[in-house]
Amino acid sequence: MAAHFANVKSVLSGDTFVLSSPNNPSQEKTFSLAYVSAPRLSKDGDEPYAFQSREFLRNLTVGKPIKFTVLYTIPNSGREYGTAQLQDGTTFPEASVKAGWLKVREDAGRKEESEAALAMIDTLRIYESEAKDEGKGLFSGSGGVIEVQNDLGGPDFLNKWKGKTVEGVIERVISGDRLLARLLLTEKKHWQVMTLIAGIRTPSTARTNPSNGQVQPAEEFGDEARAFVESRLLQRQVKVKIVGVSPQGQLVAAILHPRGNIAEFLLQEGLARCNDFHSTFLGPDMAPLRAAEEQAKSARKRLHRAFVPKATDNKEAEATVTKIVGGDTIIVRNKTGAEKRISLSSVRGPRAGEASEAPWREEAKEFLRKKLIGKHVKVSVDGTKPATDDFEAREVATVTQSGKNIGLQLVEGGYATVIRHRKDDTDRAPNYDELLAAQEKAQEEKKGIWSGKSPKVKNYVDVSESVQKAKIQVSTLSRQKKVPGIVDFCKSGSRFTILIPREGVKLTLVLAGVRAPRAPGRNAQEKGEPFGQEALDLANKRCNQRDCEIDVHDIDKVGGFIGDLYVNRESFAKILVEEGLASVHEYSAQKAGNATELLAAQQRAKEARKGLWKDWDPSQDAQEEEEAAPAESADADVTIDKKPEDYRDIVITNVDSNGRVKVQEIGKGTAALETLMNKFRSFHLNPSNNAGLKDSPKAGDFVAAKFTEDGEWYRARIRSNDRTAKVAEVVYIDYGNTEKQPWSKLRPLSPEFNTQALKAQAIDAQLSFVQLPASPDYLNDAINYIYEITEGKQLVGSFDFIDSKEGVSYITIYDPKAEGSHKVTESLNRRIIEAGWGLVPRKFKRWESSKAFESLVKNLKEAEKVASDAHRGMWEYGELYED
Repeated sequence: MAAHFANVKSVLSGDTFVLSSPNNPSQEKTFSLAYVSAPRLSKDGDEPYAFQSREFLRNLTVGKPIKFTVLYTIPNSGREYGTAQLQDGTTFPEASVKAGWLKVREDAGRKEESEAALAMIDTLRIYESEAKDEGKGLFSGSGGVIEVQNDLGGPDFLNKWKGKTVEGVIERVISGDRLLARLLLTEKKHWQVMTLIAGIRTPSTARTNPSNGQVQPAEEFGDEARAFVESRLLQRQVKVKIVGVSPQGQLVAAILHPRGNIAEFLLQEGLARCNDFHSTFLGPDMAPLRAAEEQAKSARKRLHRAFVPKATDNKEAEATVTKIVGGDTIIVRNKTGAEKRISLSSVRGPRAGEASEAPWREEAKEFLRKKLIGKHVKVSVDGTKPATDDFEAREVATVTQSGKNIGLQLVEGGYATVIRHRKDDTDRAPNYDELLAAQEKAQEEKKGIWSGKSPKVKNYVDVSESVQKAKIQVSTLSRQKKVPGIVDFCKSGSRFTILIPREGVKLTLVLAGVRAPRAPGRNAQEKGEPFGQEALDLANKRCNQRDCEIDVHDIDKVGGFIGDLYVNRESFAKILVEEGLASVHEYSAQKAGNATELLAAQQRAKEARKGLWKDWDPSQDAQEEEEAAPAESADADVTIDKKPEDYRDIVITNVDSNGRVKVQEIGKGTAALETLMNKFRSFHLNPSNNAGLKDSPKAGDFVAAKFTEDGEWYRARIRSNDRTAKVAEVVYIDYGNTEKQPWSKLRPLSPEFNTQALKAQAIDAQLSFVQLPASPDYLNDAINYIYEITEGKQLVGSFDFIDSKEGVSYITIYDPKAEGSHKVTESLNRRIIEAGWGLVPRKFKRWESSKAFESLVKNLKEAEKVASDAHRGMWEYGELYED
């Protein structure tokens, strides 16, 4: 009989091999030893000594070349039986029978005619008899039963064995990363369970879908990875380090071959990728696997043959954090002053759409603000985050401050989660495994978003929302010095939103004693004043999101708090003035008590020709200050030597409840307004333009509003908001009247109709030298009288004084169609006083006391005497002494 040669791939039992061709390993056959039998291994329970019998043969033969001879074949199954011999001369079945691990079949030789075969059977019976006598193997007694459990059986297994290294035998290789392992945990009990190789994932092998029988082909290198593992591990005894259990309940373990961790070898050959989900199981043992994968990438082996190294320069660069955008995103400025947005590598701040995370968004942002804002950091760019529908592409980087990794601190505190990257995503943090471990620890300790609780939300009441709220709060804040706060937003170089945590309020702070140029608006068409953007940029750079202190002195007419802002104990008003990005308003500065400091800073800016003062001429300084004074305040020290001859055609569009009037100038503006309003009404009749406001309106926003009385759309500005009722008080900017409108009935003001297209046509005016009654009843009658003599008429206004600070023009009004119209005696101001619905003020502003107006005042006082003597209007009960 001819001898054949093969390699022993595996041993099924004490009497049966699986052999593979030396030249074609995929060619396999099952071969059994002749004339003998061994106890059987079964999933339903092994026969006594089945495992020990198999182990004897496995230990001697697996992985070795063997010479075998076929003695006979069973016709029905085609199974071949015969003898085998190792290269060292060991023969089978003789060696196994001698050791007592095989029994000679009772029917052996009954049908055998060959003398050689009969002689062999006799020899085997002799060996079996000797083994019985010596109590070897199967004949050693009744203790050969080993219990085999085919599942882990619950959490008790992991609690007992996690972290321990045990002996095992790999019974089957399903794929490059999935094995059937027999764990030899005790002498009397083994666990035979599906095991995932810790730390790696290999391509899948071909498999059949049991539901439809369709074969799913193998992924590239899947079969090669399985063959790689089979040739090294199948039926080898190995060390199994138990590290965890997968979400599907499968054991996760490191498989340690005598030459090392099989996972490392697979990675080095490019037959596997690191499995991030196992990182927390392995801890520090993940690092060698990452290094092995990088080795394969560098060599472009198999799975990594198309690998392209990252082009980013990951050298550390120094920068300053200028803004915290969110719980995982910051803006940094480098040494050259350039700013860029950075997302922290591999971490994600709390997401708005996740119920367990959303409440922690502000907490995460505040954590970063306290750690980073204004601080020097080191930035190492790890890659880029691709653009999405909501975000532009941006760099992802590792950021450290004072040697501490910020992303890691976020994860440790439960303020962020770790991103699960795609297997081919290399734009990740270099300490990715450390981040995963930190996240697992934060989960165990129930920190932050893992706590199952929401943080205490700090709600801030907006006390600048209305003048009434501001008046209530100003008394509390003005009594305190250096009130701690946070700069939440910079509206301009001198206007800020400040949070006061201990008071639970937020307010608009206007810097006392200075005026910064207006910054450009959010709409590109709303242009700012020269150096307005530079002033805002400086405010953002030095103040935004910083801890601060404020001193409050007063409030303005719209609810803003006038005061001083200190960042790092330094007055920002002084910094702004010193950089030439704001001018000093001397009267206000004197009132606030910081005039000396600010004027000195302004002088330094002038001398250095900075910003606003780039064209400063010292010789004109005194003259400019004198001219600027009356425009700043009606109470300033100013007199008028000659009465202005500023006459304009006007109409009265509204009389406010305080007696002030709103006027429109007749001329180009009126014609332009009529044209604009025709287009405006047509625009809003179009159903495609009926969209409401996208966001909550803010005081000062321009909107389109439908006037209740005539149902027409007009341009308007938000004066104040009732955020609870979602109602706004709007001012119709071309007519001056006001009313309250629900937010839902407002529309955005299209750019083609904004104040850049046509400035607001309503001018806020006050009747010169006329004080209306203080009594509500008389005041109402006075307003009705003004309507009576002005409504529907084209009039002439003499603009006596324009107070640019208060935004009020003081006018004397004439009716051009009345006789002697331009004489003082025929002014409507005089008619109002003469009818008893006004009086000449007892206290004059400085400009009102000017000699230029003496004759006008004299005639108005004559009219007052006429009304008083005749007991007209508010004089009906006699002399009044109103102030």
